[in-house]
Amino acid sequence: MFLKTSEDDKELKKALKNLLGFLPGHLQFYITAFTHRSSNEDLVSNNERLEFLGDAYIGSIVGEYLFKKYPNRDEGFLTEMRSKIVSRNSLNDIALKMGLQKLIRFNKNDKMLRRSNIFGNCLEALVGAIYLDKGFEKTRKFILKNMLYNYIDIDDLEITDFNFKNKLYNWAQINSHVLDFVTLGESNEAGRRVFTVGIEIDGELFIKATGYNKKAAGQTAAQKALEQLDITTEE
Repeated sequence: MFLKTSEDDKELKKALKNLLGFLPGHLQFYITAFTHRSSNEDLVSNNERLEFLGDAYIGSIVGEYLFKKYPNRDEGFLTEMRSKIVSRNSLNDIALKMGLQKLIRFNKNDKMLRRSNIFGNCLEALVGAIYLDKGFEKTRKFILKNMLYNYIDIDDLEITDFNFKNKLYNWAQINSHVLDFVTLGESNEAGRRVFTVGIEIDGELFIKATGYNKKAAGQTAAQKALEQLDITTEE
């Protein structure tokens, strides 16, 4: 946890300069961006509102980039590509490659958080902080450089399918299996609801996974099932 001392401020500013390529003007925006709810439940002190703001700008800027890059592709293709780029898994992977896990403040005793997408959420919050601090053009440049140029292979992404549930349903249909996603339970860990979703094949429980919402738990379970069945997650 970052303490409000001038020395800690210097350390954070140094880390941010290396990460962003510029010094922050209003450090408090960035402190908030790196503060997860598990560390501070105060709405104005954690990153959930900034996450909302950053998500909006990431979606619009990525959309503009794809619109210009693929002048002859239809709306369906553009929507699918944007979904792949801004998916929870993709943003989380980018955040880890950027090293955001070293800066984020969260309850490190909650092991579930380490396996969740809080780092990708932090990336969205960081984008929101950059916008509030530096404005739209700086935000746009950061997204283009740090997401689309440095950490994403667009050509490879075209042939990658992140919708594990759809792929699993397709496998079941081809092989004449009955596939069902069932909610097995709900619990409370470190003040947050955790859902357990299982996958039944022909009425038998095949695999299960947990997540902070049913959709995330279902996607994780589907990914694990594909791995168990030795089905590739690429087209």
